[in-house]
Amino acid sequence: MPYFQDYPARTGDRTLFKMAHYLPIYDELLAPWQGRDVRFLEIGVYKGGSMPMWQGFFGPAARLTFLDIDPACKALELPGTKVEIGDQADPAFLAQISAEHGPFDLIVDDGGHKMHQQITSFRHLWPGLRDRGLYIVEDTHTSYWPGFGGGHRAQGSFIEFAKDLIDQMHSWYTEDDAAFPLHPLAREIGGIRFHDSLVIIEKRLKEPPLSITATNGTVTGSRRMLQVRGRRSIF
Repeated sequence: MPYFQDYPARTGDRTLFKMAHYLPIYDELLAPWQGRDVRFLEIGVYKGGSMPMWQGFFGPAARLTFLDIDPACKALELPGTKVEIGDQADPAFLAQISAEHGPFDLIVDDGGHKMHQQITSFRHLWPGLRDRGLYIVEDTHTSYWPGFGGGHRAQGSFIEFAKDLIDQMHSWYTEDDAAFPLHPLAREIGGIRFHDSLVIIEKRLKEPPLSITATNGTVTGSRRMLQVRGRRSIF
């Protein structure tokens, strides 16, 4: 049985709260990270149920940091982990966390789930994520709940923010430099995966995209596609 799908049957006295369909996604997505010496950050401690789960997955060499706004969560700290108390929507606190515990390989936001919290955390923690790292936002269904600052197609929801990230990732290909200029995140976002209630953003530092032609083993590269305006062909 894969690690995450099997884990609920092996829990101890700490309550774990996760959507069941996250577990097979994590088994597939995070398999290459198992047992690795990673720097990991999770926002949201609740009853501390995920702390031993992550510790068991990554192993004793990993540096695991957890954030929560509730001071009582400090008592849930396990040997080999660090619990920091503060507001995930406070840029100064997030900068302190990145400076003291980063740069991170994996960041999971399972915190307050409000729109300003998710967006502020991403904006201020993304610079402290390593190349090839993953930024995971859980429970993004709250983007559709007005009580969390969301709503269907609500401007300012995290889902709408993540849709904007798709545009920014593709901004190499703009046809309107004034209205849709090249965004710095085009050089940093390798891919974005949307699952039910999960958004996963991969950091991959990269050069401008290159198109190639190859004939008889001779390969020629070009970035002309990024320079021409008024295109009528991809060639």
